[in-house]
Amino acid sequence: MRVLIGFFLLAIAFGAAATQQGSSSAQFDAANKLYYEGKFDEAAAGYRNILQTGEAAPTIYFNLGNALFKSGHLGEAMAAYRRAEKRAPRDPDIRANIQFTRNQVQGPTLRLAGWQSSLSHLTLNEWAVLFTLSFWLVFALLIIAQLKPNLRRTLQAPIIISAVVAAVLFVCTGIQHQNSRAATAFVATPEATIRTGPLEASKSLFTVHDGAELRVLEQKGDWLQVTTDEKRFGWIQRSAVATIGRVEQSQS
Repeated sequence: MRVLIGFFLLAIAFGAAATQQGSSSAQFDAANKLYYEGKFDEAAAGYRNILQTGEAAPTIYFNLGNALFKSGHLGEAMAAYRRAEKRAPRDPDIRANIQFTRNQVQGPTLRLAGWQSSLSHLTLNEWAVLFTLSFWLVFALLIIAQLKPNLRRTLQAPIIISAVVAAVLFVCTGIQHQNSRAATAFVATPEATIRTGPLEASKSLFTVHDGAELRVLEQKGDWLQVTTDEKRFGWIQRSAVATIGRVEQSQS
């Protein structure tokens, strides 16, 4: 009897999963239809409804980004594209659309160095796997060198090279870990003012425009401290941006 009940519950679970998948597929097709009809705002709403069900495929974020871009929302499109990139970092279409959208942004915006962009071609997990494999390779070579003294001279160069590679991969993994934890904000209004402090009355520093990318340093109430480069720091209202990543709330 217990076995029969177990099979019954398993069948219900599979049935519910299949029903949800079928519903999401129908919603996805409906959103795509709206997109091809030129109803970009309605299509974006459809893709967002799918995401609210728990689906997080890169294709959904990518299509959402396309719909938002077509409807003139550069910042929200960038946020969607970047979420797609986190799930499919080497997808050429995603990376091309990110670059194309960045090129449309006017005024100050965060510019990644070439090496930072290169690191994003792999996910944090992939960097961690590469480092782990390189570490164990060094460990294995050292064991062989200990067990086979006659091979020590031959293995000396491979051990040094493997150790250097492992060290480089360790650094890359650490940098990517920091990048994955860092929050990024994308201006989601035609323009927004960066101020000296987290108050509406604070002095204006400079203006950023729709789609501008900002690195988030901390949050204080409804304000975010952001930067575009080493010379530009300030505060922007949270409601003016779309964010990805974890934003640290200041305790002061």
